[in-house]
Amino acid sequence: MVSNYPWWRDGVVYQVYLRSFADGNGDGTGDIPGLISRLPYIASLGVDAIWVNPWYTSPLNDGGYDVADYRNIHESFGTLEDAKLLFTEARDKGLRVLVDLVPNHTSSEHPWFRAALDSPPGSLERGRYHFVPGRGGGGVEPPNDWKSVFGGPAWTRVADGQWYLHLFDVTQPDLNWSNREVRAEFIEILRFWLDLGASGFRVDVAHALVKKEGYPDVGEDTEELLATPDREDHPTWDRPELHEIVQEWRSVVDEYPDAVMIAEAWLPNWSRLAEYMKPGRYHQAFDFLFLRSPWQPSAMRQTIVEALQASATVGAVPTWVLSNHDVVRHATRYGLPPDVRVRNWVLDGDRSLLDPETGLRRARAAAVLMLALPGSAYLYQGEELGLPEVYDLPEAVLDDPVWERSGRKEKGRDGCRVPIPWKTTGPSFGFGDGGSWLPQPRGWGELSVESQEGVPGSTLELYRRAVAARARHLEGDDHLEWQTVEGDVLAFRRGDDVMCLVNMGVTPVPRPEGKVVLASGPLPDDLVPPDTAIWVVN
Repeated sequence: MVSNYPWWRDGVVYQVYLRSFADGNGDGTGDIPGLISRLPYIASLGVDAIWVNPWYTSPLNDGGYDVADYRNIHESFGTLEDAKLLFTEARDKGLRVLVDLVPNHTSSEHPWFRAALDSPPGSLERGRYHFVPGRGGGGVEPPNDWKSVFGGPAWTRVADGQWYLHLFDVTQPDLNWSNREVRAEFIEILRFWLDLGASGFRVDVAHALVKKEGYPDVGEDTEELLATPDREDHPTWDRPELHEIVQEWRSVVDEYPDAVMIAEAWLPNWSRLAEYMKPGRYHQAFDFLFLRSPWQPSAMRQTIVEALQASATVGAVPTWVLSNHDVVRHATRYGLPPDVRVRNWVLDGDRSLLDPETGLRRARAAAVLMLALPGSAYLYQGEELGLPEVYDLPEAVLDDPVWERSGRKEKGRDGCRVPIPWKTTGPSFGFGDGGSWLPQPRGWGELSVESQEGVPGSTLELYRRAVAARARHLEGDDHLEWQTVEGDVLAFRRGDDVMCLVNMGVTPVPRPEGKVVLASGPLPDDLVPPDTAIWVVN
């Protein structure tokens, strides 16, 4: 063990999409009391912390990422007293709680934006956002060619002729981070939640915030609007000025022992991402390149190598993740051919291309791989049950603004946000006493906690064993040594001589010598079958 090794450096964090986790009052929406009631379950997974998606006062036009009040809880989710109780109850069970910070934009119902609409051009109220004149005769055209991540232009015109910026939904106006009042406000928001008992923040679209002066055209077209193009001086993403803001936040967070900040930054490579984890900036940043890596050993190895090498240059380690509330669940992604564009497939793709059994096998193996890597790991609620994407939700129930903003050309993210099943039967499979805000599949109960609890070989028990083995064998260690093994195999050694081997090929490979302490699937005849991962200790 390494002394004074920070918990977050190799911690395992469980992501709670509150609306879909547990419903405490039977209204069909997950809430804080429901989460509190399920804390024993989360603790039983062996994780170190919980990250809760936005729970603030909000019109919920983007699932809570449109914040109207950063210092209060949405009435559907509970109260501030509930939040304080959660912090206390979680601590009593050895769990920390991270909250979601949404600094790029507010809701259009935020008092600041309402005041801006009621104020004239050039006013202090409008200076908190990006209000600018349009182009063309009478300013009838948008100020530039910027596009919204959710589809359509990134500008909307108001009654007096000015345009305001929204890189996401029209109800999410971007804040102006060159404004000192904005910067001061978020310092106070950080302190508010840390004083209340939070252990840190996951920062939404951390590569946004600052926009280039003069609002120049992007001058290029890309389908991956959230991901920063691999170019210098992009006008909306990854501006170098944003790091000064982050340093201000870090100085506040460092006043609170054990508190941590993690960046959600969609960047093209690790040399760019490492900038976010330099001393005095973020403690961690998600490695979405790992999430996007194909199920192929050379590609996966290259992704891991780049992450470890680049993060080491700034004294950090990667943060691994396979699924979250914004992407198609990996049990489904891994069951599709590598050349399929997953978002297009969710909308109207050939359903016969999906092999759910292969997807689940690979998802289990990927979890065993991820939990063997140096750094921290984030688990998305339900992945420990092997939940697939619910890709066939009826159009009438779709809630994600991506659906309408894209002209109904992209189905959005609702399929990974369907409330999780706790019991084998019932109106919402134990999610609550009533229904659920998104419909659950008919066979959801077969994947429930109740149906997997204590069942040898179940995905739930695999996750429990993997997290426990990680704590037992790999805690406080950043070392990784690659191994050469015949076949389409990924293999490395860690910690007290743990070897992780993942067979990504189509034929079985010999099992390495030693004691098998973890396996994602059966190991017949001393062989490691395809799409299987193991840990062996010598």
